[in-house]
Amino acid sequence: MSCCAPGVEIAMVAEGGQVLPVSEELWLASRSLGGGLRQTDLSVPGVYCGACITTVEGTLRARPEIERARVNLSSRRVTIVWKEEMGGRRSDPGEFMRAIAGCGYETHLFSPGEDEGDELLKQLIRAVAVSGFAATNIMLLSVSVWSGADAATRDLFHWISAMIAAPTLVYAGRFFYQSAWNALRHGRTNMDVPIALAVTLSYAMSLYETIGHGEHAWFDASVTLLFFLLIGRTLDHMMRGRARSAISGIARLSPRGATVIHADGAREYRPVDEIKPGERLMIAAGERIPVDGRVLSGSSDLDRSVVNGENAPIAVAAGDLVQAGTLNLTGPLNIEATAAARDSFLAEIMGLMEAAEGGRARYRRIADRAARYYSPIVHLLALLTFIGWMLVEGDVRHAMLVAVAVLIITCPCALGLAVPVVQVVAAGRLFQGGVMVKDGSAMERLAEIDTVLLDKTGTLTVGELRLVNANEIAPEALATAAALAAHSRHPIAVALHHAAQNSHLEGDISEVPGAGIEARTMRGVYRLGSRSFACGGRGVSSGLPEAILALDGQELAFFRFEDRLRPAARESIEALHELGLATGILSGDREPVVAEVGRRLGIANWWSELSPRHKVEAFAAAAGSHRVLMVGDGINDAPALRAAHVSMAPATAADVGRQAADFVFMHQPLTAVPFAIEVSRRAGRLIRQNFALAVGYNVIAVPIAILGYATPLVAAIAMSTSSVIVVANALRLRSLAAARTAGTPATRSVLQPAGSVR
Repeated sequence: MSCCAPGVEIAMVAEGGQVLPVSEELWLASRSLGGGLRQTDLSVPGVYCGACITTVEGTLRARPEIERARVNLSSRRVTIVWKEEMGGRRSDPGEFMRAIAGCGYETHLFSPGEDEGDELLKQLIRAVAVSGFAATNIMLLSVSVWSGADAATRDLFHWISAMIAAPTLVYAGRFFYQSAWNALRHGRTNMDVPIALAVTLSYAMSLYETIGHGEHAWFDASVTLLFFLLIGRTLDHMMRGRARSAISGIARLSPRGATVIHADGAREYRPVDEIKPGERLMIAAGERIPVDGRVLSGSSDLDRSVVNGENAPIAVAAGDLVQAGTLNLTGPLNIEATAAARDSFLAEIMGLMEAAEGGRARYRRIADRAARYYSPIVHLLALLTFIGWMLVEGDVRHAMLVAVAVLIITCPCALGLAVPVVQVVAAGRLFQGGVMVKDGSAMERLAEIDTVLLDKTGTLTVGELRLVNANEIAPEALATAAALAAHSRHPIAVALHHAAQNSHLEGDISEVPGAGIEARTMRGVYRLGSRSFACGGRGVSSGLPEAILALDGQELAFFRFEDRLRPAARESIEALHELGLATGILSGDREPVVAEVGRRLGIANWWSELSPRHKVEAFAAAAGSHRVLMVGDGINDAPALRAAHVSMAPATAADVGRQAADFVFMHQPLTAVPFAIEVSRRAGRLIRQNFALAVGYNVIAVPIAILGYATPLVAAIAMSTSSVIVVANALRLRSLAAARTAGTPATRSVLQPAGSVR
């Protein structure tokens, strides 16, 4: 669909060939959020800087029916949450497109599969090549002029330079000219306005000097400035492309469609976007699951590495839940879709990844605000410089030359790159380590924490009990207990049955809810369960997970269990302590169990037997004046996750827990927690350094230009150098893995990507 210009109603072809107006199509494509709210995602390819984001978001937020609007710079996507009704009438989503078009940006419906980045990257690379070739040739001619060529030769070389520069500015400079003109004709400014003005005035001054047989011309400055600016923009685009490629890689895990089984047994291949909840799907071995679902029949092994980061396949059978993107390895499955594609696991993961850069972090807001006022200030400064030199010397030519140098040297590229380039690199580094962040402000808040509170089950542990004293138990007693355990789905029974699966017991076996399992056999009555149930209360319970096997009330065996710690949990807690952070456990489990986990991990502070409400109260009491990171996975953790300064959850967490958390880590090892903290701290330091570099550059360079000590060429080189320094400084974050060669063993281990921890 093409751009929707103001006042133009566009017809679109809907399913079945029916022609719908754009407003109706947008309504059908929008997503209901409940509570009278809907969400629409639009693509805005022309957005590329903080000023663009501010303009689009400000235009949309000014509309009363829009609840919130957020632009993601990497995917050029604007997410709009709006009210279905306003003032007693249905809202018109077509107005959103017209509003965006009214401020100068082309827009169309966003498609997760679209990729406009490759073509733009090719155009940028060609422009860099053309401007670089032109700059080299003009510089060679300039060297001859500087070497003392006679007047006729000098004029000839100047004219040749002018003829090389003119088409170069038109072709390579079109990115800046189009953006600047688009901003100006809609009554606003952006970072490209001073750039376009500086390049144009530099060329115009040089052409004026050439026509007047002047000794100096600065065609090399205008083309060289363009060359370095295009290099910076290309690098920025490539880094954002890497962020998009991660999202695209996740999107490729979703198949294009699946075979739907109708009620009469007929089969139909249907695109994944048309699969509806409740429909039956047939998934052959070797195919990926298209949407979240529940297995109706069949059994197979699934590659769930996209969910848990583990390569070991997981067996599934009837009744098990499966996630979109997982790979069916061994056998055919019939599943029932439980969610549409846009509500499935893969869509949620892509949404989390895209949200990382779309947040309005504090540093990002500062940079956007500075960029908004930067261009007018630069223009005013150049004008005052021109007026000042005119008053001092009265030489129009020299005053204009100094003003052009001021325009060039103050181009806001370094400031514009200071924050987003670090956030893009940081988000990519976190994703490489198996951590996804919902917005940039979460990284800032994570860098500020001084305390980490963790849930126990599912966070510090994997939530799976295992028998720890099997070697102390007679084989016959173990086999009898395992045979009894096979008749229950209690976690202790499951763990016991796994300890000795090939067992059998004849008799009348029944489960007593809340107590244990009883079997009436020829030898007597076997009981497996709590001490009070099995032995009539004789003996003292340890309070830890345990089970007693008794025959006619006499204890035969005592089974002790423990919840297996999450991989690298101890090393991760040690790393948190080394980072200067206090730690604690908030759990709903019994006191002895929580105390034992705290002892094993070296965590002295813990709270046990907490309900969700009590967990929030305990959290508030523990937090006090501290800035706390809450790490949890369950529905009961969601209130505490939302109350925390910043929060994190594993990908295996309940949906509510994942939605409440600011970070989601994909892999099993707990090393994701200190890893994310270290990346966030480093990102914060680099952003502050970039601000200092950008401001420091202007503090030094601007007075030099105003005083007339910088020619346009020197100004172009200085400005470009500042941008390169800022980008290079941000890229240092990618070398975080190298830091694991320093520090203590615990710190070194967690600085690896989470998936590589063994």
